[in-house]
Amino acid sequence: MIDGVSQTIRVLEQSPAIEDQFSQFVESTDWQVVTLTHQAKTEQDVLRALGKSKLEVDDFAALISPAAEPYLLEMVTKSEQLTLQRFGNTLSLFAPLYLSNTCANECTYCGFSMSNAIKRLTLNETQVGKEVAAIKSKGFDHILLVTGETNKVSMPYFERMIPFIKPHFSQLSMEVQPLEMEEYKRLQGIGLDGVLVYQETYRRTTYLEHHLRGNKSNFNYRLDAPDRIGQAGIHKIGLGVLLGLEDWRTDSLMMAHHLRHLQKRYWRSRFSVAFPRIRPCEGGIVPKSVISDRQLVQLIAAWRLFDRDLEMSLSTRESPTFRHHAVRMGFTTMSAESKTQPGGYAEDSQEALEQFEISDERYVAEIMAMIREQGRDVVWKDWDPALSSNV
Repeated sequence: MIDGVSQTIRVLEQSPAIEDQFSQFVESTDWQVVTLTHQAKTEQDVLRALGKSKLEVDDFAALISPAAEPYLLEMVTKSEQLTLQRFGNTLSLFAPLYLSNTCANECTYCGFSMSNAIKRLTLNETQVGKEVAAIKSKGFDHILLVTGETNKVSMPYFERMIPFIKPHFSQLSMEVQPLEMEEYKRLQGIGLDGVLVYQETYRRTTYLEHHLRGNKSNFNYRLDAPDRIGQAGIHKIGLGVLLGLEDWRTDSLMMAHHLRHLQKRYWRSRFSVAFPRIRPCEGGIVPKSVISDRQLVQLIAAWRLFDRDLEMSLSTRESPTFRHHAVRMGFTTMSAESKTQPGGYAEDSQEALEQFEISDERYVAEIMAMIREQGRDVVWKDWDPALSSNV
Protein backbone atom coordinates (compact mmCIF):
# COMPACT_ATOMS: atom_id res chain seq x y z
CA MET A 1 0.00 0.00 0.00
CA ILE A 2 1.28 3.47 -0.90
CA ASP A 3 -0.74 6.33 0.63
CA GLY A 4 -3.69 3.99 1.00
CA VAL A 5 -3.66 2.93 -2.65
CA SER A 6 -2.97 -0.67 -3.57
CA GLN A 7 0.10 -0.96 -5.79
CA THR A 8 1.41 -3.91 -7.79
CA ILE A 9 5.13 -4.37 -7.20
CA ARG A 10 6.81 -5.42 -10.42
CA VAL A 11 9.67 -7.65 -9.29
CA LEU A 12 12.33 -7.57 -12.00
CA GLU A 13 14.98 -10.20 -12.46
CA GLN A 14 17.93 -9.13 -10.32
CA SER A 15 21.65 -9.45 -10.83
CA PRO A 16 22.92 -12.58 -9.09
CA ALA A 17 24.71 -12.08 -5.80
CA ILE A 18 28.46 -12.21 -6.31
CA GLU A 19 30.58 -13.77 -3.61
CA ASP A 20 31.70 -11.26 -1.00
CA GLN A 21 29.53 -8.47 -2.38
CA PHE A 22 27.13 -6.68 -0.04
CA SER A 23 24.06 -8.03 -1.85
CA GLN A 24 24.90 -11.40 -0.33
CA PHE A 25 24.51 -9.93 3.16
CA VAL A 26 21.21 -8.24 2.25
CA GLU A 27 19.81 -11.41 0.71
CA SER A 28 20.44 -13.30 3.94
CA THR A 29 19.22 -10.55 6.29
CA ASP A 30 15.63 -10.14 7.50
CA TRP A 31 14.50 -6.50 7.52
CA GLN A 32 12.24 -7.03 10.51
CA VAL A 33 15.07 -8.57 12.51
CA VAL A 34 17.23 -5.51 11.82
CA THR A 35 14.33 -3.29 12.89
CA LEU A 36 13.97 -5.19 16.15
CA THR A 37 17.70 -4.70 16.77
CA HIS A 38 17.33 -0.95 17.32
CA GLN A 39 13.83 -1.14 18.80
CA ALA A 40 15.05 -3.45 21.58
CA LYS A 41 17.90 -1.20 22.74
CA THR A 42 17.78 0.01 26.33
CA GLU A 43 19.32 2.85 28.32
CA GLN A 44 22.10 0.50 29.41
CA ASP A 45 22.93 -0.27 25.78
CA VAL A 46 23.17 3.46 25.06
CA LEU A 47 25.44 4.12 28.06
CA ARG A 48 27.65 1.21 27.05
CA ALA A 49 28.00 2.63 23.52
CA LEU A 50 28.76 6.12 24.83
CA GLY A 51 31.53 4.72 27.00
CA LYS A 52 33.35 2.95 24.17
CA SER A 53 36.10 4.39 21.99
CA LYS A 54 35.60 1.90 19.15
CA LEU A 55 32.00 1.12 18.25
CA GLU A 56 30.44 -1.88 16.55
CA VAL A 57 27.31 -1.84 14.42
CA ASP A 58 25.32 -3.00 17.44
CA ASP A 59 26.49 0.11 19.32
CA PHE A 60 25.36 2.28 16.42
CA ALA A 61 21.92 0.63 16.71
CA ALA A 62 21.78 1.75 20.34
CA LEU A 63 22.72 5.34 19.51
CA ILE A 64 20.01 5.74 16.86
CA SER A 65 17.36 4.05 19.01
CA PRO A 66 14.59 5.86 20.89
CA ALA A 67 16.43 4.92 24.09
CA ALA A 68 19.25 7.33 23.12
CA GLU A 69 17.03 10.40 22.77
CA PRO A 70 17.58 11.60 26.39
CA TYR A 71 21.34 11.53 25.73
CA LEU A 72 21.26 13.73 22.63
CA LEU A 73 23.25 16.60 24.17
CA GLU A 74 25.99 14.22 25.32
CA MET A 75 26.08 12.62 21.87
CA VAL A 76 26.36 15.97 20.08
CA THR A 77 29.07 17.20 22.44
CA LYS A 78 31.13 14.07 21.93
CA SER A 79 30.55 14.25 18.17
CA GLU A 80 31.94 17.79 18.07
CA GLN A 81 34.99 16.75 20.09
CA LEU A 82 35.77 13.75 17.87
CA THR A 83 35.39 15.83 14.71
CA LEU A 84 37.81 18.47 15.98
CA GLN A 85 40.33 15.82 17.03
CA ARG A 86 40.27 14.04 13.68
CA PHE A 87 39.63 16.80 11.12
CA GLY A 88 40.62 19.97 12.89
CA ASN A 89 38.67 23.19 13.03
CA THR A 90 37.78 23.19 9.34
CA LEU A 91 34.86 22.59 6.97
CA SER A 92 35.31 22.18 3.23
CA LEU A 93 32.89 23.50 0.62
CA PHE A 94 31.91 21.86 -2.66
CA ALA A 95 29.48 22.47 -5.51
CA PRO A 96 27.40 20.00 -7.52
CA LEU A 97 27.57 20.46 -11.29
CA TYR A 98 24.52 19.00 -13.02
CA LEU A 99 25.57 17.96 -16.52
CA SER A 100 22.23 16.52 -17.66
CA ASN A 101 18.65 16.00 -16.49
CA THR A 102 17.94 13.40 -19.19
CA CYS A 103 16.90 10.17 -17.51
CA ALA A 104 15.52 6.76 -18.54
CA ASN A 105 14.39 5.83 -15.02
CA GLU A 106 10.98 6.17 -13.44
CA CYS A 107 11.56 7.12 -9.79
CA THR A 108 8.68 8.41 -7.69
CA TYR A 109 10.70 10.96 -5.70
CA CYS A 110 12.81 12.62 -8.43
CA GLY A 111 12.12 15.58 -10.68
CA PHE A 112 14.24 14.02 -13.44
CA SER A 113 11.89 11.01 -13.69
CA MET A 114 11.33 10.12 -17.35
CA SER A 115 7.54 10.55 -17.26
CA ASN A 116 7.77 14.19 -16.14
CA ALA A 117 7.07 16.51 -19.06
CA ILE A 118 10.05 18.80 -18.51
CA LYS A 119 12.67 20.55 -20.58
CA ARG A 120 15.60 18.13 -20.97
CA LEU A 121 19.13 19.42 -21.37
CA THR A 122 22.55 17.78 -21.64
CA LEU A 123 25.40 20.27 -21.54
CA ASN A 124 27.99 20.38 -24.32
CA GLU A 125 31.60 21.51 -23.87
CA THR A 126 30.76 25.17 -24.40
CA GLN A 127 28.00 25.09 -21.80
CA VAL A 128 30.13 23.09 -19.37
CA GLY A 129 32.90 25.64 -19.80
CA LYS A 130 30.51 28.41 -18.75
CA GLU A 131 29.42 26.40 -15.70
CA VAL A 132 33.03 25.71 -14.70
CA ALA A 133 33.93 29.39 -15.00
CA ALA A 134 30.91 30.40 -12.89
CA ILE A 135 31.68 27.82 -10.19
CA LYS A 136 35.38 28.71 -10.08
CA SER A 137 34.51 32.40 -9.71
CA LYS A 138 32.84 31.51 -6.41
CA GLY A 139 36.05 29.90 -5.10
CA PHE A 140 35.20 26.18 -5.34
CA ASP A 141 37.99 23.64 -5.88
CA HIS A 142 35.94 20.48 -5.19
CA ILE A 143 33.15 19.59 -7.61
CA LEU A 144 30.55 16.83 -7.80
CA LEU A 145 29.34 15.86 -11.30
CA VAL A 146 25.68 14.80 -11.38
CA THR A 147 23.52 13.46 -14.21
CA GLY A 148 20.29 11.59 -14.77
CA GLU A 149 20.70 7.92 -15.62
CA THR A 150 20.56 7.12 -19.32
CA ASN A 151 22.63 5.35 -21.94
CA LYS A 152 22.83 8.64 -23.85
CA VAL A 153 24.80 10.18 -20.99
CA SER A 154 27.21 7.39 -20.18
CA MET A 155 30.86 6.40 -20.59
CA PRO A 156 31.57 8.16 -23.93
CA TYR A 157 30.16 11.39 -22.48
CA PHE A 158 32.02 10.99 -19.17
CA GLU A 159 35.29 10.27 -20.98
CA ARG A 160 34.87 13.54 -22.89
CA MET A 161 33.84 15.69 -19.97
CA ILE A 162 36.09 14.57 -17.10
CA PRO A 163 39.40 15.52 -18.83
CA PHE A 164 37.73 18.78 -19.86
CA ILE A 165 36.65 19.64 -16.30
CA LYS A 166 39.36 18.09 -14.11
CA PRO A 167 42.18 20.61 -14.79
CA HIS A 168 40.10 23.28 -13.08
CA PHE A 169 39.54 21.43 -9.79
CA SER A 170 41.73 19.59 -7.27
CA GLN A 171 39.01 17.09 -6.44
CA LEU A 172 36.39 15.70 -8.82
CA SER A 173 33.67 13.29 -7.73
CA MET A 174 30.63 12.00 -9.55
CA GLU A 175 27.09 10.85 -8.77
CA VAL A 176 25.78 9.12 -11.88
CA GLN A 177 24.41 5.67 -12.83
CA PRO A 178 26.31 2.64 -11.48
CA LEU A 179 29.08 1.46 -13.79
CA GLU A 180 31.24 -1.60 -14.22
CA MET A 181 34.53 -1.95 -12.32
CA GLU A 182 36.63 -1.54 -15.46
CA GLU A 183 34.71 1.62 -16.34
CA TYR A 184 35.46 3.11 -12.93
CA LYS A 185 39.13 2.27 -13.47
CA ARG A 186 39.12 4.08 -16.82
CA LEU A 187 37.53 7.17 -15.29
CA GLN A 188 40.01 7.14 -12.42
CA GLY A 189 42.80 7.16 -14.99
CA ILE A 190 41.52 10.42 -16.48
CA GLY A 191 40.94 12.29 -13.24
CA LEU A 192 38.06 10.85 -11.20
CA ASP A 193 38.69 10.95 -7.43
CA GLY A 194 35.43 9.85 -5.83
CA VAL A 195 32.10 8.18 -6.58
CA LEU A 196 28.81 8.54 -4.71
CA VAL A 197 26.13 5.88 -5.18
CA TYR A 198 23.18 6.28 -2.85
CA GLN A 199 21.15 3.12 -2.40
CA GLU A 200 18.03 5.21 -1.55
CA THR A 201 16.68 2.33 0.59
CA TYR A 202 18.03 -1.10 1.54
CA ARG A 203 14.57 -2.69 1.68
CA ARG A 204 14.03 -4.45 -1.64
CA THR A 205 10.21 -4.30 -1.68
CA THR A 206 10.18 -0.58 -0.91
CA TYR A 207 12.95 0.02 -3.44
CA LEU A 208 10.88 -1.62 -6.18
CA GLU A 209 7.81 0.41 -5.24
CA HIS A 210 9.71 3.61 -6.00
CA HIS A 211 11.87 2.51 -8.97
CA LEU A 212 9.32 1.51 -11.56
CA ARG A 213 11.26 1.49 -14.83
CA GLY A 214 14.80 1.75 -16.12
CA ASN A 215 18.14 0.32 -15.08
CA LYS A 216 17.80 1.74 -11.59
CA SER A 217 15.06 -0.81 -10.87
CA ASN A 218 17.83 -3.45 -10.70
CA PHE A 219 18.24 -3.52 -6.91
CA ASN A 220 21.30 -5.77 -6.68
CA TYR A 221 23.26 -4.01 -9.42
CA ARG A 222 23.01 -0.72 -7.58
CA LEU A 223 23.61 -2.36 -4.21
CA ASP A 224 26.91 -3.86 -5.38
CA ALA A 225 28.16 -0.69 -7.11
CA PRO A 226 30.26 0.42 -4.08
CA ASP A 227 32.00 -2.97 -4.18
CA ARG A 228 32.87 -2.40 -7.84
CA ILE A 229 34.07 1.11 -6.98
CA GLY A 230 36.29 -0.30 -4.25
CA GLN A 231 37.63 -3.02 -6.53
CA ALA A 232 38.56 -0.31 -9.04
CA GLY A 233 40.64 1.46 -6.39
CA ILE A 234 38.68 4.72 -6.44
CA HIS A 235 39.99 7.07 -3.77
CA LYS A 236 36.64 7.93 -2.11
CA ILE A 237 33.35 6.03 -1.89
CA GLY A 238 30.16 7.80 -0.83
CA LEU A 239 27.06 6.14 0.67
CA GLY A 240 23.61 7.43 1.50
CA VAL A 241 19.94 6.59 1.89
CA LEU A 242 17.04 8.87 0.99
CA LEU A 243 15.57 9.57 4.41
CA GLY A 244 11.81 9.20 4.13
CA LEU A 245 11.41 6.22 1.82
CA GLU A 246 11.57 3.72 4.69
CA ASP A 247 12.10 3.57 8.44
CA TRP A 248 15.12 5.83 8.82
CA ARG A 249 16.61 3.87 11.69
CA THR A 250 16.56 0.53 9.90
CA ASP A 251 17.86 1.98 6.64
CA SER A 252 20.68 3.74 8.52
CA LEU A 253 21.55 0.55 10.40
CA MET A 254 21.77 -1.33 7.09
CA MET A 255 24.05 1.40 5.77
CA ALA A 256 26.29 0.99 8.83
CA HIS A 257 26.61 -2.70 7.96
CA HIS A 258 27.41 -1.66 4.38
CA LEU A 259 30.13 0.74 5.49
CA ARG A 260 31.84 -1.86 7.66
CA HIS A 261 31.64 -4.39 4.81
CA LEU A 262 33.41 -1.96 2.47
CA GLN A 263 36.01 -0.80 4.99
CA LYS A 264 37.16 -4.36 5.63
CA ARG A 265 37.71 -5.00 1.92
CA TYR A 266 38.77 -1.64 0.47
CA TRP A 267 40.73 -0.13 3.31
CA ARG A 268 42.78 2.10 1.00
CA SER A 269 39.68 4.14 0.12
CA ARG A 270 38.16 7.01 2.08
CA PHE A 271 34.44 6.85 2.88
CA SER A 272 31.73 9.45 3.19
CA VAL A 273 28.06 9.47 4.12
CA ALA A 274 25.31 11.98 3.40
CA PHE A 275 21.90 12.58 4.94
CA PRO A 276 19.45 13.59 2.19
CA ARG A 277 15.84 14.01 3.27
CA ILE A 278 13.11 13.86 0.64
CA ARG A 279 12.54 17.33 -0.79
CA PRO A 280 9.66 18.63 -2.95
CA CYS A 281 10.06 18.00 -6.68
CA GLU A 282 7.97 17.64 -9.83
CA GLY A 283 5.71 14.61 -9.33
CA GLY A 284 7.14 14.01 -5.85
CA ILE A 285 5.80 11.80 -3.05
CA VAL A 286 4.85 12.19 0.59
CA PRO A 287 7.54 10.61 2.81
CA LYS A 288 6.60 7.27 4.36
CA SER A 289 8.82 7.78 7.38
CA VAL A 290 9.37 11.38 8.46
CA ILE A 291 12.59 12.10 10.33
CA SER A 292 12.39 15.23 12.48
CA ASP A 293 15.19 17.76 12.89
CA ARG A 294 15.93 16.40 16.37
CA GLN A 295 16.08 12.84 15.06
CA LEU A 296 18.36 13.92 12.23
CA VAL A 297 20.71 15.49 14.78
CA GLN A 298 20.68 12.18 16.67
CA LEU A 299 21.51 10.28 13.50
CA ILE A 300 24.35 12.65 12.57
CA ALA A 301 25.92 12.42 16.03
CA ALA A 302 25.56 8.63 16.01
CA TRP A 303 27.47 8.37 12.73
CA ARG A 304 30.36 10.44 14.06
CA LEU A 305 30.56 8.38 17.24
CA PHE A 306 30.38 5.21 15.15
CA ASP A 307 33.31 6.21 12.93
CA ARG A 308 35.60 9.13 13.74
CA ASP A 309 37.40 8.86 10.36
CA LEU A 310 34.22 9.09 8.30
CA GLU A 311 33.67 12.10 6.05
CA MET A 312 30.17 13.52 6.50
CA SER A 313 28.42 15.82 4.05
CA LEU A 314 25.49 18.23 4.44
CA SER A 315 23.66 19.53 1.37
CA THR A 316 21.53 22.59 0.65
CA ARG A 317 18.45 20.37 0.98
CA GLU A 318 18.44 21.46 4.62
CA SER A 319 17.24 24.86 5.85
CA PRO A 320 19.58 27.75 6.66
CA THR A 321 18.62 27.43 10.34
CA PHE A 322 19.42 23.72 10.50
CA ARG A 323 22.70 24.14 8.61
CA HIS A 324 23.70 27.01 10.90
CA HIS A 325 23.39 24.82 13.99
CA ALA A 326 24.83 21.72 12.27
CA VAL A 327 28.18 23.26 11.29
CA ARG A 328 29.97 22.07 14.43
CA MET A 329 28.06 18.82 14.76
CA GLY A 330 30.38 16.45 12.92
CA PHE A 331 30.34 17.45 9.28
CA THR A 332 33.49 17.70 7.18
CA THR A 333 31.96 18.99 3.92
CA MET A 334 29.04 21.17 2.93
CA SER A 335 27.60 22.29 -0.40
CA ALA A 336 26.85 25.95 -0.97
CA GLU A 337 24.83 28.00 -3.46
CA SER A 338 23.87 24.78 -5.26
CA LYS A 339 22.02 24.64 -8.56
CA THR A 340 20.24 21.36 -9.26
CA GLN A 341 19.49 21.87 -12.94
CA PRO A 342 21.91 21.77 -15.92
CA GLY A 343 23.26 25.19 -16.75
CA GLY A 344 22.04 26.70 -13.50
CA TYR A 345 25.25 28.50 -12.50
CA ALA A 346 25.75 30.32 -15.80
CA GLU A 347 21.99 30.80 -16.25
CA ASP A 348 22.15 28.68 -19.40
CA SER A 349 19.51 26.20 -18.23
CA GLN A 350 16.88 27.12 -20.83
CA GLU A 351 14.22 26.45 -18.16
CA ALA A 352 15.50 22.90 -17.56
CA LEU A 353 13.86 21.51 -14.45
CA GLU A 354 15.82 21.14 -11.23
CA GLN A 355 16.11 17.70 -9.61
CA PHE A 356 14.67 18.92 -6.31
CA GLU A 357 14.07 22.18 -4.49
CA ILE A 358 16.97 23.38 -2.38
CA SER A 359 16.22 24.96 0.98
CA ASP A 360 19.38 26.94 1.73
CA GLU A 361 19.65 29.47 -1.11
CA ARG A 362 22.24 31.74 0.50
CA TYR A 363 25.25 32.93 -1.47
CA VAL A 364 28.68 31.42 -0.89
CA ALA A 365 29.86 34.52 0.96
CA GLU A 366 26.96 34.19 3.40
CA ILE A 367 27.74 30.50 3.98
CA MET A 368 31.39 31.33 4.62
CA ALA A 369 30.42 34.02 7.12
CA MET A 370 28.08 31.62 8.89
CA ILE A 371 30.79 28.93 9.14
CA ARG A 372 33.28 31.43 10.57
CA GLU A 373 30.71 32.70 13.05
CA GLN A 374 30.61 29.14 14.37
CA GLY A 375 34.36 29.28 14.94
CA ARG A 376 35.38 27.09 12.02
CA ASP A 377 37.62 27.79 9.03
CA VAL A 378 36.54 27.34 5.41
CA VAL A 379 38.66 24.98 3.32
CA TRP A 380 38.46 24.99 -0.47
CA LYS A 381 40.97 22.23 -1.09
CA ASP A 382 41.41 19.09 1.04
CA TRP A 383 43.01 16.81 -1.53
CA ASP A 384 45.73 17.01 -4.18
CA PRO A 385 46.03 14.81 -7.28
CA ALA A 386 49.64 14.06 -6.34
CA LEU A 387 48.32 12.04 -3.37
CA SER A 388 46.26 9.71 -5.56
CA SER A 389 47.61 6.20 -5.92
CA ASN A 390 47.20 6.26 -9.71
CA VAL A 391 49.51 9.26 -10.21
